[in-house]
Amino acid sequence: MIISLQSYMRKSRHLLRRWALDPRIHSAVQAAVYVLAGFCLSAASLGGFCLPLTMALVCAGTGWFPLLTAAGGFLGYWVFWDAYGYIGMFWILGGLLAAVLLGEKRFSKQMPLLLPATGGLIVAASGVIFQLVFYDMTPISIYILRVALGAGGTMLFARLLQGRNPILDWLGAGLLVLALAQIVPIPYLGLGYIAAGFAASAGAFPMAALAGLALDLAQVTKVPMTAVLALGYLVRFLPRYPKWLGAVAPAAVYVGVMALVSTWDIHPLPGLLIGSILGIYLPIPGKFAHRRGETGVAQVRLELASGVLTQTESLLLEVDEPPVDEDALMDRAAERACSNCAYRKSCRDSKRLTQLSPVLLHKPLLSTEELPIICRKPGRFLAELHRCQEQLRSIRADRQRQKEYRAAVIQQYRFLASFLQELADQLPRRAEQAGNQYRPEITVYGNRQEQDNGDRCLRFAGVGKKYYVLLCDGMGTGLGAVQEGKTAAGLLHRMLSAGYPAEYALRSLNSLCALRDRAGAVTVDLAELMLDSGKVNLYKWGAAPSYLTTKFGAEKIGVASPPPGLSVMEEQERVERASLRRGEWLVMVSDGIGEREAMRCCMEMGDGSPGELAAGILACGQLGNQDDATVVIVRLATD
Repeated sequence: MIISLQSYMRKSRHLLRRWALDPRIHSAVQAAVYVLAGFCLSAASLGGFCLPLTMALVCAGTGWFPLLTAAGGFLGYWVFWDAYGYIGMFWILGGLLAAVLLGEKRFSKQMPLLLPATGGLIVAASGVIFQLVFYDMTPISIYILRVALGAGGTMLFARLLQGRNPILDWLGAGLLVLALAQIVPIPYLGLGYIAAGFAASAGAFPMAALAGLALDLAQVTKVPMTAVLALGYLVRFLPRYPKWLGAVAPAAVYVGVMALVSTWDIHPLPGLLIGSILGIYLPIPGKFAHRRGETGVAQVRLELASGVLTQTESLLLEVDEPPVDEDALMDRAAERACSNCAYRKSCRDSKRLTQLSPVLLHKPLLSTEELPIICRKPGRFLAELHRCQEQLRSIRADRQRQKEYRAAVIQQYRFLASFLQELADQLPRRAEQAGNQYRPEITVYGNRQEQDNGDRCLRFAGVGKKYYVLLCDGMGTGLGAVQEGKTAAGLLHRMLSAGYPAEYALRSLNSLCALRDRAGAVTVDLAELMLDSGKVNLYKWGAAPSYLTTKFGAEKIGVASPPPGLSVMEEQERVERASLRRGEWLVMVSDGIGEREAMRCCMEMGDGSPGELAAGILACGQLGNQDDATVVIVRLATD
């Protein structure tokens, strides 16, 4: 009963993770985010006048997302502004038109200021039209501010959508607080105050100051919120300040500032308190730590290097694949067929041959009767046509190979940019981490000596609380399999020891195998042990299933998958997650052992010693005497 319940819970978690990795769910969530963003940005206000922030996001988007943002913006202007929101709807229509006509064009990418200028022009033109036709009485200062926000907001959102930049993130957070300041779903709980409290506790000092400035500009309270959030951020510089103090600092500072300026308004208190608690206690990645001295300089350099790699990746993605000139191939086939023909001077169909449709290049089994013209020597033309068809297939295969190469390079730029950004985020965090709660115990058994075994098993510590068990299986037997397993294991060892994320390291190996034409030369089975929580992430790329054994029985973990090197553009690795906190054993095997036999041994001998279990699995493996076979048993002991 217990093992059935554990299996049910694990299957449920796997199902949720598969849903989380489903591209359709990702697209649906992203679409909902764009609709919600358009809705919230439409609420932004200065001096009681609406602002064109939704139009700026519409202009900056690509694909279907501008339409989704526009839908959220239309609803927002109708909900928040009623009849005064017509000018906002006009902005959105202009932004949609600009996104359709300019967003995906190459000349707009070559001129990055074109879309921002268009956004400013839309706002300027709408102001003039509404003043002349609808007698709009917007002050000239607000009109100029709207034009500036139309252009600057378009540039800001376009850069934010391209990649991460701390300064742009701070500005974007300020605009978000400005918009959310007008949304109060229930009394005493404004979304702007929650976002501002979060910025003061989890963000950098510029983000906190900009969030306070946004609240002051929104005029939602008479208490100077810029001073409140700036002072609330500075509390973290106190020596040995407890974590709970950071959670209540913005609210406590707000009470003090209220008393100082003799202005009593308790509406912001609940939102500030909730936001600061969320910023302190939620495990949200990418929090900006304050920079100090040489550490801050190194962090800035890492961020700049990450930005360069991200920009290089964007430039490579913008490269368009040139089309194949199929008309030229048809002309070449007709020219070669007619050049040596004895009837070329008297033939009336020679010109018609050059006018044939390139569709014929896609019919490899074309016969003489299927030719759309009458030729005296059809066999000669068909021979040249077949030669051009072979040439077309060669060109397409070469283009596909170049596409794989470019995808591999783009992938590495993306991985390196993310890795450098993670290093930059972690660099200023000097807090001492708690010790490991678990100690790994790994035993390895094989049917051949290590120098003759293509299965290469490595055990090594990673960065932080991570510990890796790596099993690389060189396909086949002999020195070739040994060398393939050794090369792949050594490369992954160096990347993982340097702190490279496991999924990035595995995909880098996949790219290397694809570029070297070594598809299927090696399989990878990687267990990432978390020594602080007792959890394990099991990455498989072409590897055999593993088994989780307890005193109640055994369970198969993972399924068969293609080996690395088959394709760069398709992700083939499989990720499974389990826990070894209660004394479970993780049994990793190479493909020289049959699944049925390994499962039976784990069920029957799971309560024995690791040596007995490994010997039983090796003895009952169907291919144990022919292929290299290795059994790795992993367990965690408490310190």
